[in-house]
Amino acid sequence: MKAMIMCAAAGILAASIAIAGDQGVSDKSNLVLLPVQNDPTISFRLWFRTGSQDDPAGKEGLAAITAAMLTDASTTVNSYETILDKLFPLAAGYDASTSVEMTVITGRIHKDNLAEYYPLFMDALLRPAFKSEDLDRIKSQTLNYLENSLRYSSDEELGKALLYTSVYAGTPYGHITQGVVQAVKSITVEDVKAFYAKHFTRRSVVIGLGGGYDEALVNKLQGDLAQLPAGTSVAPPAIAPEVLKGVRVAMIEKDAPATAISIGFPITVLRGSKEWYALAIATSWLGEHRNSASHLYQVIREKRGLNYGDYAYIEHFPNGGRLQMPPQNACRRQQMFEIWIRPVPNENRHFALRAALREFTKLVDNGMTEDDFTLTRNFLKKYVLHYAPTTMERLGYALDDKFYDIQGSHLEKFRSMMDQVTLKDVNAAIKKYWQHENLQIAVVTKDAQAFKDALVANTVSPITYTTPKPKSILTEDKEIGAFPLKVKAENVVIIPVAAIFER
Repeated sequence: MKAMIMCAAAGILAASIAIAGDQGVSDKSNLVLLPVQNDPTISFRLWFRTGSQDDPAGKEGLAAITAAMLTDASTTVNSYETILDKLFPLAAGYDASTSVEMTVITGRIHKDNLAEYYPLFMDALLRPAFKSEDLDRIKSQTLNYLENSLRYSSDEELGKALLYTSVYAGTPYGHITQGVVQAVKSITVEDVKAFYAKHFTRRSVVIGLGGGYDEALVNKLQGDLAQLPAGTSVAPPAIAPEVLKGVRVAMIEKDAPATAISIGFPITVLRGSKEWYALAIATSWLGEHRNSASHLYQVIREKRGLNYGDYAYIEHFPNGGRLQMPPQNACRRQQMFEIWIRPVPNENRHFALRAALREFTKLVDNGMTEDDFTLTRNFLKKYVLHYAPTTMERLGYALDDKFYDIQGSHLEKFRSMMDQVTLKDVNAAIKKYWQHENLQIAVVTKDAQAFKDALVANTVSPITYTTPKPKSILTEDKEIGAFPLKVKAENVVIIPVAAIFER
């Protein structure tokens, strides 16, 4: 059930955070608190330290389905239909978000409706019914996403999913959170019950509470969640992706009029370090998400009109097609640098790929200029103020601060770092963490074999326009069209769209 979230007034960026341990919900170290006195609503974010990285082999998708069985299904107290009927007049709901490392149960309610809402919210977590009919419905929805929506409705998301599963193949990050088709089909009620008992425990939960709550609610929430199984401390699985050597290309063959392209490689820098904020400046200049002033956007879309947008990231950014700002609670112990080229006409796919890699190569080899650095740093210092305008979003960032062990607030540190990071810091971070020789490229396109042949042969890729272009653009186009891409035939794999994420 998607929470029906009302807009809260923007307030302070900083959260009042107690750093959590694993002693259990009765210990205040497991609390992340963000009191906002004038907020008439109360925001809940309950983070369980589990995600798709904990899916057993052959049961990929189990973490996400288990979470859905808590928030989108019956309890032992109420049927699914009764829950919907009771939530509707409250203008409220609750939801689960599962990523590779985190499962977060969210809810938001007006203070006046807390008495009616809270028992429903707790029933979902503590008294799930785990009915087979609910599981069948959730599995059907998941399979529809995997077999239809992802494969045939969003080439952008399909390409990004292919990129991540290619880079992290053979690791616990190596499948998307929704799982794979045959594994989802095999999931049983007993599988869900076992996953819930093992991973939704007192030791794994961190309580996030924000808005206009009182101390009594904090105590009640702690007391109620103490009913969860005690659990044991479980070290997260190691993430060690295969080292990329050269340029690897994975293509999905699909009858599509446009080509979606994603490019990436793992990086070891994480949010909170000075180097991360230095790279954030370089990433923003290269391809700030949905920012028309960023460099790739100007080169590929604005000057040449090839697509809708071109962006770059140093953190996982799910649902980029519908989000303006970075999401919360998608934390990872290892991140990936990524360039996202939104679909371009098939005839321009080779040119667009070259254009993006040419600009990235120049940035890695030459670094940023003083003017670009100053402009981007000043932009980010103000732009970050828009990252979390609501209590619910700021609470999400507060949980992320705990994940990354950031003392204080990432949002405040982001702003302060814009006054501390120098151009030398940025260019040093670029040299340390970025490179352009070893890449994974993911492509969703028609006639993939022809594209493979052109890449392997390093065929020149000229471009034509329906309207006149300045001479400077046409001259640069010749350089882009001949920009070398070192792709070997043995490093290219082509997958039929009907087979992707099947097993």
